[in-house]
Amino acid sequence: MYKSALLIGTALCAASLGACTTTATDSSMATTAPTANAIPEGTGIFAQPSTLPFHAPDFSRIQDSDFRPAIEQGMAIEKAEWQAIADNPAAPTFDNTIVELQRTGRMLDRVMRVFSVMTGTVTNDTLDAIDEEMSPRLAAHSDTLYLNDEIFARVKAVYDNRAAMSMTPEDAVLLEKTYENFVHAGAELSPEAKTQLRDINTQLSTLSTQFSQMLTQATKDEALVVSDKAALAGLSDAQIAAAASTAADRGLDGQYVIALQNTTQQPMLSSLDNRDTRKALFEKSWNRTVGGGANDTRELVKTIATLRAQKAALFGEPDFASYQMYDRMAETPENATRFMEGLAGPTARAQSRDAAAIDAMIKSGGGDFTVQPWDWDYYASKVRAQKFDLDDNATKPYFEVNRVLEDGVFFAANKLYGLTFKKRDDIPVWHPTVSVYTVYDNDGSELALFYFDPFQRDNKRGGAWMSGFVGQSHLFDEKPVIYNVLNIPPPAQGEPALANFDEVETIFHEFGHALHGMFADQRYPMLSGTATPRDFVEFPSQANEKWAVEPTVLANYARHYQTGEPMPAELLQKVQDSQTFDQGYSLGETLAAAMLDMDWHTRTASEVPGDVNAFEAKALSETGLHTELVPPRYRSSYFRHIWASGYAAGYYAYLWTEMLSANTGEWYDANGGMTRANGDRFRETVLSRGGTIDYNDAFRALTGREPQVEPLLRARGLLDTAK
Repeated sequence: MYKSALLIGTALCAASLGACTTTATDSSMATTAPTANAIPEGTGIFAQPSTLPFHAPDFSRIQDSDFRPAIEQGMAIEKAEWQAIADNPAAPTFDNTIVELQRTGRMLDRVMRVFSVMTGTVTNDTLDAIDEEMSPRLAAHSDTLYLNDEIFARVKAVYDNRAAMSMTPEDAVLLEKTYENFVHAGAELSPEAKTQLRDINTQLSTLSTQFSQMLTQATKDEALVVSDKAALAGLSDAQIAAAASTAADRGLDGQYVIALQNTTQQPMLSSLDNRDTRKALFEKSWNRTVGGGANDTRELVKTIATLRAQKAALFGEPDFASYQMYDRMAETPENATRFMEGLAGPTARAQSRDAAAIDAMIKSGGGDFTVQPWDWDYYASKVRAQKFDLDDNATKPYFEVNRVLEDGVFFAANKLYGLTFKKRDDIPVWHPTVSVYTVYDNDGSELALFYFDPFQRDNKRGGAWMSGFVGQSHLFDEKPVIYNVLNIPPPAQGEPALANFDEVETIFHEFGHALHGMFADQRYPMLSGTATPRDFVEFPSQANEKWAVEPTVLANYARHYQTGEPMPAELLQKVQDSQTFDQGYSLGETLAAAMLDMDWHTRTASEVPGDVNAFEAKALSETGLHTELVPPRYRSSYFRHIWASGYAAGYYAYLWTEMLSANTGEWYDANGGMTRANGDRFRETVLSRGGTIDYNDAFRALTGREPQVEPLLRARGLLDTAK
C-alpha cells in the first residue's frame, strides 16, 4: 500500500520560486520596494486570483487554449519581477530581497497548479502537446531565475549578515532555505558549468515529460483484452460488467478489457481463476514499456540516468543520490541503503515462508507447479481465506467509496482534530466524478477546500497523489485548496463504487497528505504544509493509515452498500487480524523498488548501463529478496516516481516514513489511542509545522525518542523473521 503519493512540491514549484520556493515576514513591506517599471500586466483567466470561494479555480471557464498564453505570460511577469529586485538600488535586506522574492510568480503558480491537475487526470492530445512544449521552457525559465548572479549576490549578502539580524524563527528558516535552494540550483557554479547545467536541465525536463506521457499511453494500450467471458471466472458480476463497459467505450463490443493499474501487480490477479488469464495480465503489466514500440521507455531511462549523473558531477558529487539527498532525514545514500538492507533479511525470510505455504495450497488443490508472480496474489488470498476465513468478495460490499471517505476518513479526522465537512455543489470541477467539500476547523471556522477524484480513467496518470490549487500563506492571507487523486476502478453504470481494503487504505493515506496541507500555519508559502523532504513528507500520510482499522472508525464506515448494516463483528475482527498477513510480499515489492531506485542513482555517468533489463535483473538479484517471486512494485521502465515525479533516490522514503509512522502508532497506543489530545499534539508538533522545523527534533518532540526499526517490523508481523 505505498501510494504514488504526493506531487505538490515538484511539478507545481518547478517554475515559480515566488509562489512555492520563497516568501516573507511580518515586516511585509520592503524599506525600498523594487520598481514595478517594465513588469507586464497579465491577461486572461489566470491573471488574477479566482473570485470563487477560497480562490478555487473556475473550471467552468478554463479552456485548453488558455494554458499556453498564460504560462508564457506567467514566465515573462516573473522574470520581470525578479529583475526589478535585482535592479533595486537599495542595499539588500531580508524584506527587499528574500521577502520580495516570495511575492513573485503568482500568475505562473496559478496556471501551473491547474495545468498539473489537467495533465495528470484528464489529459488529451492538446494538453500533452502544450506540456511537451512548455516543460523545457519552464526548466530554462527556472534556471534563468536561480542562476541570476545579481539576485544571488543579494541573497548571499543577506545570508552572510544573518548573525547581525533580528528575525523570527520562520524568517531564519526561510533565509537559510532560500540560500540553500540557490546553491543547490547551481548559483555558485562557474559560468561554464552553469551553461552545461542549463542544457542538462532542459533535456531532463523534456525527457521526463516524454516518459510520463509514454507511460500513460502504454498503460492504456497494454490493457488485457479478453474475448471469452469464461476466461474471467472468479471475477464478480460487477467486475465483469465493468470490463465489458470499458471494452465498449473502446469500441470493442462483445469483449472485455481489464485496464492496467500503475503497479506491477494488478488487483484482479487475486480473483482470476484461469491461470492463463492471470499470466497474460501479469505479462501485460510487466512488459508494458519494453516491447520495442513507440512506448518503450528504456532509452529514456538510460538517458535520464546519465544526465542526472552528469549533473551531480558538476556539483562535485559522486552520484545523483548524493546530490539529491542534501536535505533528507537519512542524509546520505549510504544511510538509506543501510536502512533498507536491514529490512531485506527479515523480508526475504518471510517471503520464503509464505511461498512455502502457497506451494502447499497449490499442491493441495491438485496443482503440479510452484508459485509464480502471477499466482501469488491468487493463492495468497486462498491462504488468507483459509487462515482468517476472509476474502475481498466478503469485504468489498462494506467498502463503498464515498462512505469510506465520509464515514471513515472524515469521521477519524473529526475524532482526532475536531474537523467537520460539508459537501458543496457550487464549485466547478474538472471531471463529473470529482466531489468538493468545505473543511471546518474545530472552532467552526473555514479551514480549507477539499476535492476528491477517486476513479481510474484512460487519460489519467496511474497511482494516487495529493496536491493543491492554493497553498496556505499568512503573507497572502490564503487558505489551502487541496485535492486527492486515486485510481480505483470505476463501477459499471448503475453499480456501486466498491473498494478493496488496499484501496481503502489508500484513501486514508492520501488524506493524511491532505491534512498536512490543510493544517499548514506558515507565513511563507515556501515553508507551508507539505514543503518538507521526501523522507518526511510521507510520514503524515503513513500515520493516517492507522485509523483505517481503528475499531470505532472501521465500524462507522464498513457498512453494506445495499442494507446499510454494519460489517458483522466477526468480519471486522478478521479484517483487523489479517493486517499482518502476506507482509513478505507487501513489504518486499516496495523494498525491491526502493533498492532498485537507489541502484540507478548511485552510479557515475560512465557506469549507467547500456542494457536496462540486464542491469535491472542484476540489481534485483543483489537485493537478497526473492524478486523472482515477488517482483518490484515498479519496474525500471514504468517507475514514474523516479523518472518523472520527483522521487529519484527517494522511493526509500515510503519505508523510512513507515518506520516513523510505526513508532508514532505505538506512541498513540501508549497514550490512549484515538483522542483529541493526541490528535492535537500530532497537529501541533508535525502537521501544522510545514518546513519550519528540524524533522528529527519534531519526531523526538512527538514521541520522546529516536525512531526505531522494531516497531515497523512489529507492525508488519515480521519480528519473528528479524533474526
